[in-house]
Amino acid sequence: MSPTQWDFPVELCCRPMAFVTLTGLDVVYNAVHRAVWDAFCANRRADRVPISFKVLPGDHEYPKCRTKRTSYEWYIPKGILKTGWMNKHLNLVPALVVVFYELDWDEPQWKEKQSECATRVEIVRQSLQGRNTKVAVVLIQKKTPLPPGEDVVASERAAALCNACDLSGKSLFVLPHTDHLVGYIIRLENAFYEHAQTYYYTEIRRVKSHKEFLNKTTHQLLFVRHQFKIAFFSELKQDTQNALNLYGAQSHEQLSTSSIPIEICRLCFQHNTPLDAIAQFRKHIDLCKKKIGSAELAFEHAAWMSKQFQAFGDLFDEAIKLGLTAIQTQNPGFYYQQAAYYAQERKQLAIVLCNHDSSVSYPNPDPLETQTGVLDFYGQRSWRQGILSFDLSDPEKEKVGILALQLKEKNVPHSELIITLLSNAVAQFKKYKCPRMKSHLMVQMGEEYYYAKDYTKALKLLDYVMCEYRSEGWWTLLTSILTTALKCSYLMAHLKDYITYSLELLGRASTLKEDQKSRIEKNLIKVLMNESPDPEPDCDASAVKASQKLWTDRISLAGSNIFTIEVQDFVPFVQCKAKFLAPSFHVDVPVEFDIYLKADCPHPIRFSKLCVGFNNQEYNQYCVVEEAYQKSDVLEYSSQGPVCLVPGKTRKFTFKFVAKSEDVGKKIEITSVDLILGTETGRCVILNWHGGGGDAASSQEALQAARSFKRQPKLPDNEVHWDSLTIQANTMIISRVPNISVQLQHEPPALNNEMYCLIVTVQSHEKTVAKDVKLTAGLKPGQDANLTQKTHVTLNGTEICDDSYPALLPDIPVGDLQPGEKLEKAVYIRCGTVGTRMFLVYVSYLISTAVEDKEIICKCHRDETVTIETVFPFDVAVKFVSSKFEHLDRVFADIPFLLMTDILSASPWALTIINSQLQLSASMVPVDQLESYVENVVLQTGESASECFCLRCPSVTNVQGGVATGRYVISWKRSSAVESVPVVCTVITLPHVIVESIPLHVNADLPSFGRVRESLPVRYHLQNKTSLVQDVEISVEPSDAFMFSGLKQMRLRILPGTQQDMLYNFYPLMAGYQQLPSLNIILLRIPNFTNQLLRRFIPTHIFVKPQGRQADDTSIAAA
Repeated sequence: MSPTQWDFPVELCCRPMAFVTLTGLDVVYNAVHRAVWDAFCANRRADRVPISFKVLPGDHEYPKCRTKRTSYEWYIPKGILKTGWMNKHLNLVPALVVVFYELDWDEPQWKEKQSECATRVEIVRQSLQGRNTKVAVVLIQKKTPLPPGEDVVASERAAALCNACDLSGKSLFVLPHTDHLVGYIIRLENAFYEHAQTYYYTEIRRVKSHKEFLNKTTHQLLFVRHQFKIAFFSELKQDTQNALNLYGAQSHEQLSTSSIPIEICRLCFQHNTPLDAIAQFRKHIDLCKKKIGSAELAFEHAAWMSKQFQAFGDLFDEAIKLGLTAIQTQNPGFYYQQAAYYAQERKQLAIVLCNHDSSVSYPNPDPLETQTGVLDFYGQRSWRQGILSFDLSDPEKEKVGILALQLKEKNVPHSELIITLLSNAVAQFKKYKCPRMKSHLMVQMGEEYYYAKDYTKALKLLDYVMCEYRSEGWWTLLTSILTTALKCSYLMAHLKDYITYSLELLGRASTLKEDQKSRIEKNLIKVLMNESPDPEPDCDASAVKASQKLWTDRISLAGSNIFTIEVQDFVPFVQCKAKFLAPSFHVDVPVEFDIYLKADCPHPIRFSKLCVGFNNQEYNQYCVVEEAYQKSDVLEYSSQGPVCLVPGKTRKFTFKFVAKSEDVGKKIEITSVDLILGTETGRCVILNWHGGGGDAASSQEALQAARSFKRQPKLPDNEVHWDSLTIQANTMIISRVPNISVQLQHEPPALNNEMYCLIVTVQSHEKTVAKDVKLTAGLKPGQDANLTQKTHVTLNGTEICDDSYPALLPDIPVGDLQPGEKLEKAVYIRCGTVGTRMFLVYVSYLISTAVEDKEIICKCHRDETVTIETVFPFDVAVKFVSSKFEHLDRVFADIPFLLMTDILSASPWALTIINSQLQLSASMVPVDQLESYVENVVLQTGESASECFCLRCPSVTNVQGGVATGRYVISWKRSSAVESVPVVCTVITLPHVIVESIPLHVNADLPSFGRVRESLPVRYHLQNKTSLVQDVEISVEPSDAFMFSGLKQMRLRILPGTQQDMLYNFYPLMAGYQQLPSLNIILLRIPNFTNQLLRRFIPTHIFVKPQGRQADDTSIAAA
């Protein structure tokens, strides 16, 4: 039997579908036939009926039907199921043969065509003689047929054709070749499917009829055969539930020798009952896993078990692709893994059982050969086919057959089978996010590649897995993998890989014994001395011999002998930690740092060089330790050696250098630490740590050390605990500490728009001259952009800054400062808006100093910041009042009114009002001369100064929003400011006022006071402000405090723009603030003109003095 004997039949690995053959189609030369065939088989969707189509010629010879047995009385079966039976019904014996023929209903040569079609049908029937296969005819027509019953000719000719071909009307179909071809094809498929189901139903009944002749005592195998055939025909009929019941009805003892359990699992998955499939498979495996059979062929059982698990994994995976959902704990990967496990067991058994001497030759003739090349029945030996008993009638023949199987098994590529299965499992575990299972299986794959002597692939897989085991700290597993990787690199003579794995196997992560580490260390030294290492243990002898030749070639080749190994990706036998002594250093102080090294190898080892690399490579030259020694002295310990490491002891190397002045404000970072093992005359290995040291295990060890409460033992003063050391790989270079003082003098808060004076006093306390002193002053950067636009700084305080001045004055040169010298500088700041601002004063200078006997020029600086609040200097209130000092919300054209301003000081410092100016708009005119009444007035905090201006607004047209009044300009400065400080002008925009016209203006002339029983003359002036003649009715209402003479009621007419005067003599009767007789005026042309409006212009009360007072007493104005 072939090595692939355990492969499942193709027929069991696919879904059985009804087999239909198509004849009469020329798919090569006829485009119409090709289109029809493509419509049948191309891009078949899942919703189309399950049919397997095949194009065959009309005279194709189908398998002959054997004569059916009528009695099984003396029949002894030779096996359960023939190996070709399933394939015969899937691919050879059709359920339906369809004859395609091009024939239209209006064909002129109808008789000849009909006869030809009938002949083709008869040929098909002859080739199917003895079988129940259905026959159908499809007429390919060019025209679309009319609906049934409308075409009389078609009906007649269809009946005639059916009669000539001996077909029923249900077996004749018409296929119009039109644009809707696919739709017609789908309808044809459905009809074909019904015919096929009828055929398989007939076959099921035929097989069932045979069971009546069987005897359960002697025909047990025939019962299994017929049951299987019925179930298989049910599957072809797509009655999968019945097929599942039939398969499951047979006892497991009967099924164990066949592939029916896998078929049951496939149907369970198809019915979307995965738990039933898994349970069925477990039951099947539990029954079969101990039925090993012949001990000499035990590997066959392992192969069979492996194939069972692989087949189930394939079924499971296929079901997932069709929509089944799997989970982490139940996915196909576990079954592929188990299949790989049995494949490994098969390999081990084959090594033991097939370990024949080379003198043993393969038997001749071959006992595994058969006449047909295949077995007649499933589950039988080729040298005893048809024998169902296990009695070995010919032991010698049995022995030869077993020998042939063993010799064939010896040549099976077991590792290749195992790797394929493991690869499938890895893909599944990766899909379902099981990283540790994936890593575990990848290790097994790497080992199988090693056994298969494919060392390159083995190293690739093992390298990938090592990273995960390092990061998780699985040191025992890592050591095992590294050991295998070291063997691979040795057998391939890969120098760098061999050195890398040796370095790690010597390290603290390795769990090897000391003697093993010593051997590896000596081999490493041999490689560094350009010698061949000793072979690794347990390697294949032939592979070792080939590798020794490769190592010899490596020695003779004049290639590059310098290898750089990046340490951060693995765990070498040397640990490194770099630590700056401080997080920052002043530029005038030497930068100091320590490099700590610790070796974990079995023996002391000497390195040739230690060098440190920085981000500024100019410092690299100051941080090198180098030792010259003979290459044979690598393992010779000398306490005098600069770079000699003793296992378990921490070695400290201290370095010191002077930073460059241009690195002030920058980080100095250790970018690499290189430890060089070996010499240039042999081979040289550079262990490279990125940054300040550390490797793949450092972070995990640091975390464990931080969580540990274990007390550290006391060490001598010159030694330190390795775990207590932390890596400090960078430091900051900061400027030299300045030895100057900066003081700021000012009077806060600043007033809006004033030239605020900030006096900067700089005094040097240096011992030498401070050179190139520069001052930077102004608004500190990084604040609101609006503040930057509204803040201006200058050194010239004699004029107001405009918007062209900057917010910060940088690098103002102020010369040199001698030791103890003091310098003052006035900075003037103008703040255009109120609010809080932060100002910066930054003084920098250069000074020469000596560091480690090296003269350097240091740039020092001192900065001071101050927060200054800016406030308004004063608040200005403006109001409009009448001549009676009553508030006005509007004024009347040509009627004088008063504008009053109040200046309230809001400054904590005294303010001097230099001048004030009222700048009127064109729509306003002054009644009196405009003069400032607050000139040179000094206002303390909270004090106010007021001014009053009499104005008049000429007649104007109605303006939306009122009439502009003008501007009020106040010129001021701090009282404490020096004479040169400019005056600040604050401009107040006066509010708009609503101006209305009045038809009649009345004003009165009367003394400022009266006296009891003395005459009080009062003259009223009535002025017509309109362009019309006004008829006016005037009446005077008496008052209890006065008698009067004059017209009490009168009517008069006032011409446009003219004035009428009315004179009255009032006689006071009582002293005090008395109400005057009321003057009432009615304008006949303007009814809505009210006396209330008049009372704004004429007095309503007057103060009356008692009788007998002197005339020159203090007067009281009429109100």
